[in-house]
Amino acid sequence: MIGRSLRRATAVSRGPAVALAACALVALGPGPTDLRTTTPSAVQLLAFTVVATVLVAAILHRLRYQPPSERARRVSWWLAAAPALVDVEVALAIAAGAHAVLAVTGGLASPVLPLVYGLVAFGLTLLATPGAVATVAAPVAIAAVWVVRSPSPRALLVPVAVHALFIVGATVAHALFLRGLVASHRRRRALRLEHEVDAVAEAARDYRLMAAALGPVSRAPRTRADEERLLAAGGASLIADGCAWVLATVKRSLDARTVALAWLDADGERLKLKEIVSDRDDLVADPRLTTAGVLGAVVRDRQPVMLAAAKSGQLPYYDDPSVGAGAAVLAVPVLEGAHLRAVLCVDRVRPFTDADRELVADAADQLLRAVQSEQVFRAVERAKYEHERFFAATAMLGRALTPEQVTETAFDACAAIVDYDAAAVTLYDREHGRHRVAAVRIKPGASPILDAEAVAGLEWKDNAGLAAMVVKNRHYLPAGGEPREVTAPIYTRKVKLDDARSLVVLPLVAADVAIGTLMLAARAEKRFGADVREMLSVIGTQVAVSLQNGLLYKQMETMATTDGLTGLTNHRTFQERFGQLLERAQRHGLPAAFLLCDVDFFKKVNDNYGHPVGDEVLRRVAKVLQDVARKIDITARYGGEEFAVVLESSTVEQARQVGDRLRQEVGKLVIETEKGPLQVTMSVGIAAFPDDARDRAALIERADLALYHAKHSGRNQVVTHAQFVAARAKKAS
Repeated sequence: MIGRSLRRATAVSRGPAVALAACALVALGPGPTDLRTTTPSAVQLLAFTVVATVLVAAILHRLRYQPPSERARRVSWWLAAAPALVDVEVALAIAAGAHAVLAVTGGLASPVLPLVYGLVAFGLTLLATPGAVATVAAPVAIAAVWVVRSPSPRALLVPVAVHALFIVGATVAHALFLRGLVASHRRRRALRLEHEVDAVAEAARDYRLMAAALGPVSRAPRTRADEERLLAAGGASLIADGCAWVLATVKRSLDARTVALAWLDADGERLKLKEIVSDRDDLVADPRLTTAGVLGAVVRDRQPVMLAAAKSGQLPYYDDPSVGAGAAVLAVPVLEGAHLRAVLCVDRVRPFTDADRELVADAADQLLRAVQSEQVFRAVERAKYEHERFFAATAMLGRALTPEQVTETAFDACAAIVDYDAAAVTLYDREHGRHRVAAVRIKPGASPILDAEAVAGLEWKDNAGLAAMVVKNRHYLPAGGEPREVTAPIYTRKVKLDDARSLVVLPLVAADVAIGTLMLAARAEKRFGADVREMLSVIGTQVAVSLQNGLLYKQMETMATTDGLTGLTNHRTFQERFGQLLERAQRHGLPAAFLLCDVDFFKKVNDNYGHPVGDEVLRRVAKVLQDVARKIDITARYGGEEFAVVLESSTVEQARQVGDRLRQEVGKLVIETEKGPLQVTMSVGIAAFPDDARDRAALIERADLALYHAKHSGRNQVVTHAQFVAARAKKAS
């Protein structure tokens, strides 16, 4: 132990000792030179070079210095003092270097003497207390030695006194203004922090209950990785505190010299020193321990070991193998069921008894309970986090109405549970045995692992791919969530997912029938574990139900807004959209046109060919209207054999051209009937906004007048309201 302490003392104090020797060399070496009368001697220059070398070495040592660990500081006074001694080394080296400059430039009469005051301010500002004291003491001591060694000490008393006064003044001013201000701020901050910590400690239980009661929306959003990191850090800190208290209690109860807890690593091969309480300071700095000696016997046999006198090297937590020789040792395993987790080892001077062994065994159980309680708490917190995300995901799906909303919300819901790089939803047409990719999402901000354009809308027949197999078996694939487990393609051979390291294809099952699949892929490995797959399976079931509901909603919406026979917008919806279009046109100052179309002699078609043929005529005419009109236009069945078309941003002349094309295309229709081919014609009346009218009712009325004129002036023609007005004026005249 003495040898070890001497080695540490030598290593730590070597630098300050060399710097102190440099100060002595400057103070006791060749006297200062007056550059006005002479030049520095060779001895002075040599001394200056030595001091400069010491200064550079001290600065480099300080820049590269790494302080000892907390455990090392606890076990050795010299290691605890090492950071302060490094500052002392720098302070002495700088003082020696500064006075070496003074020695070759005139001593206390040197023009660069104020350099010392700057160095004093530097040391007081940046160095710890020992270094700051050395920064002030070294210049005063060197100056005092120079005065004593001077041929005429009395002549230097006044400049030295002034010099010392300036140093003391700089020190006092710095202490009062800078250090005093900093210390005051630190005290206030420490006091405020103490109050805050006390308040947090007092209300920690309430805060935890509040967080659990208020739910995820009341807390700052955190990712799953953030939650795991916070849980792990908090749990490790609490376990360390609990273990330290148990070890300290065992040491006091047994009057032990050292109590150590060595934890077994995940592979079960090496021991790591987790906590130690000891009267000795020669403990190992490296936490990794060998499995030899007493600890190795416990690891091997899973049984307590009690020795009256240990041999040298049997206690690996001592730096000196001979320290444990002759000590009484008691080591017990920390067992979790049949699994060894750690070894609790105690040593002291006098032998242990069976009662001591029971006490240490109870302490080992207490250590294990501390770890298990944190494991349970972490599992509960993890489950709560996952369930919060799961409930948020299901709430998202509950708000989706249309199939498009359901698929997009499904992707969001899955993202709330697990991070993925690509996702796709497929739907299965059971009647035709075909699969179709309904929606795809690629994670933004990263290179895609799936070609979304190639996959979107992809259709294929039943095959041996994963999606088809998942639909058939109504069970997710691959079983372990990794693509290398299967050789079959996901959809078809054209779809590649080479960069995916995690993959899961889930069935979308509603009413015990698979209607499609939900695929998730990620670059990271082991992303879709059993717990994640279980939640995703529930999400998949809800997605299936929501999709069916969305399809029903879309069907009901279609029934409410479209004509059942022709598929065009029905009369009620047409009136609403027509009004909205006119408001938009009036707001932006744009023209619009309303076309009212009527199939000529439609009553004769029904009478001569029957209503089924009449229905087919209406369907074929409606198809012409849909093909000719633009997507921004409104096509509707106005009633009976009448159809309506509203052209947005179109003049009356443009509307006439559209009306003529509609009329011509309808005239080309040929409907096969039992009585032979049937052809029909169509008449069109047009009213323009704002030329003919500015409100919906007036436009409809004037288009109807134009259509009436077309019907009664030969049919199979297009008539504008302006033409109708001109014809009526001509007839009246």
